[in-house]
Order: sequence, then structure tokens, then C-alpha cells
Amino acid sequence: MKPPVAVVVLAAGAGTRMKSALPKVLHPLAGWPMVRHVLENVRRLKPARIVGVVSPGAKDVAAAFAPHPTVVQRQALGTGHAAKAALGALKGHRGPVLVVYADAPLLTTATLQRLIDECRKAKAAVGVLGFVAHDPTPYGRLITNGGMLDKIVESRDADEAEKAVDFCNSGVMCLDGALIASLLGAIRNNNVKKEFYLTDAAAIARAAGHAAIAVEGDEAEFQGINSRAELAVAEKVMQQRLRAAALEAGVGMADPDTVWLAADTKFAADVTIGPNVRFGTGVSVGAGTEIKAFCDIEGVRIGRDAIIGPFARIRPGSDVADRVHIGNFVELKATRMGRGAKANHLAYLGDSDIGAASNIGAGTIAVNYDGYGKWRTVIGADAFVGSNSSLIAPVRVGAGANITAGSVITDDVPAGAIAFGRARQVTKKGRAAALRAKLKARAAAAKRAKKS
Repeated sequence: MKPPVAVVVLAAGAGTRMKSALPKVLHPLAGWPMVRHVLENVRRLKPARIVGVVSPGAKDVAAAFAPHPTVVQRQALGTGHAAKAALGALKGHRGPVLVVYADAPLLTTATLQRLIDECRKAKAAVGVLGFVAHDPTPYGRLITNGGMLDKIVESRDADEAEKAVDFCNSGVMCLDGALIASLLGAIRNNNVKKEFYLTDAAAIARAAGHAAIAVEGDEAEFQGINSRAELAVAEKVMQQRLRAAALEAGVGMADPDTVWLAADTKFAADVTIGPNVRFGTGVSVGAGTEIKAFCDIEGVRIGRDAIIGPFARIRPGSDVADRVHIGNFVELKATRMGRGAKANHLAYLGDSDIGAASNIGAGTIAVNYDGYGKWRTVIGADAFVGSNSSLIAPVRVGAGANITAGSVITDDVPAGAIAFGRARQVTKKGRAAALRAKLKARAAAAKRAKKS
């Protein structure tokens, strides 16, 4: 059997160009911290172990690696020094060791697997992922000879012939686990920055008579993220991938470029999505459901054949069953909608349970917050809540009950009952003209007082 892979994820960079209190690798990309994308990609390789390398005090970054262990790079002395910090956590590992970067979330599992396969095939001590750069100026060059990688030359150290090479270093490396300690131990910091460069491992391996190879990949996968602008570019790339995958899986989109997905959004076939829809994390949508334009949806399971929107907002903790209708300007928060229930217009349903086939009228509010606590509203099956009703939680409305329009409901309503809670109408015939005259005079007096 082939020895398993181990993965070292370098996450100790300072990220100062992000100009943020949030560590760089925790900035979101398609709803996930960018380091999570890297971890998900390497997990698909089924590695024997994953080790993160973090900076001192980076507790939030270390937590993002859980349940995988992390080690601390005590001083920022370069990538070779960072990789060396992981050696203790790799003790006893004899298979390939993949070194990747937590700020490069666009690199795919398939490309990583190809690097591993090529290293095994060539029995290489070192393998490097490279790319033909549109503009090679800022990148280290991969200097090859007879199909082997001789060395990696940093851009600032390259001579004119080496600068003419457009085959560039991505930074991603695969090292033989049996040789990694000796390779990293031989790296020296005799350079201007006095740092230990992981890239030196290629020349060290060749000098020791071992094979070193370079494997070409797509430049778009190797984009590192060091600034807000680069994060925005990566978001566009990630969204294009997610939209393409959804379309391929049978999802219909009227205008894909205006639909924004999270990394974990799940669609069944025959879902249709209108323009300008945003999906946050934790959303699954059942077959045949239509999401109309300008909806914002996060943290919800939506069943089959539902109709959502336009202009609906569904917040985390909600569950929408099959054949539910959620109409324009309706907001759900931590609310369960039973099969076939409807809330078609201008309603807020927070912390609620709405029974199957119940109808929620326009302007209905589940008043869930009293200034101190959140309380639930529970409505049974086949109930009818009239327009402009306020349900003061905690309150229960029984199955088949009818709440008349304009009611304020403060007490439980039994099943099958009619309930109303509104002021009695008073009509004074012939008094409208006098009221208008009074109001007109008051407005005129206020205007005169303002001028004086």
C-alpha cells in the first residue's frame, strides 16, 4: 500500500495588508473563513494527519483548525522555519508531506492530488506546483533541466536569463516524509532578509542526489490573498465556481452573476432562482422550489415545491416545509413553517411555529421580544390569522382557530375558536367637516407663530 499523506498548513502570516483586527486567514470567502476552504480541500485527500502552523497568541486561528492540532512558529523567520516547526507533529510519518498555505483557498483538491501522484511516480524528494504566469515579475522562478527541477530562484535574486523564465513558483510543495527533517535542517538563512526559505529545499535535494520535480497548474488556483482587493477578486472566482456547479446540478438561474452563494449551499434539482438573491451559510433547498428575486436567505432548510419571495428574508434557525409560500417583504427568524402554510405579504414571524396549511395575513407580527427575553408563538394547523394582527408571545393559537383582522392577541386561543382583540369602532355622523376646520386652524396658527 502507498504510505498516506500528511499536510502542513502554514497560517502564521501577519496579514498586515488586510488592515484588520481579524486575522487574515479568518476573513470570509463565500461565507467560510478562507482557512476552512483550504482545510476542506486537503481533507478530501484523506491525509493521515493535518497540522496547522500558527503565530504566537493566535488562539482564534488555532481554533479554526480543530480538531486538527496546531504548532506555534515562535519567530517569523520564513517559510522554511514555519515548516520546520511542524516536524514534531509529523514524527513517525514516512509518506509524502504536503505544505500548503492558509491564504490560498482557490487551490483545488484535484491539483494537490496530481502533485502527490507525480511525486510518487518520480520518487521525488521534492515536488513543487508551478504555473506559467501572465506577469512573472513578482514570483520566484522554477529553473528546470531535463525534466527535473534544479532550483527555485526568488525574483529579486534572479539574473537576466532566469528573469526571462515564466514558469513560476506557487509555494505549494510536496516533500518526502523520510527526508523532510534533513531537507529542512539544511536550509540556511544566508540571504538579505535573514529568513529560512522553504524554496531552498529543491536545490538541497538535487545537491544530495535526490529527484525534484515541478508540476504545472492553472495560475488562477494559486492566487494568494494579502489584501482586501485580492479577497474581493477571490470572491468573484469562488462565486463563479459555485454558480457553475449549481447550474451543472440542475439549478435554474435567470441571471447567475447576481446570485451569491455560500460554500455549503445545497440545492436539489429543478430549483429556480431569480436575480439578486443572496444565500448565507447553512441553506438547503428542496426540489422544485422557486426563489424569486431579491431574497436574502441564511441558516434554513427549505423543502420541496415552496415559493419564496420576492423580497423575502429568512434568517438562521428557520425551517420551511414543502409547499410553503413566503411572499414579498416577509421575514422569518428561527421560525418553523408547516407544510403548505402561507405568509404572502408584509409579515414578521420571529421565534414561531406555524402549523400546516395555516394562513398568515398581511401585516402580521409575532411580537417575540419584551425587552428582556425572546418568546415563542405557536399556531396550530389550518389556523387563519387576519391582516394587521399582533401576536404577543408567549402565546398559542389552536388548530383551526380564526384571528380577526387588526387584533392584538395576548392570551391563548383554543382550537376552533374565533378571537379578536381590538378597540370598538365609534362613528360620529356629520362631524368630519368640523374636525377638518379645527385641524386647519391649528396648522395656520402654528405657521403664523413660526413666522413671528
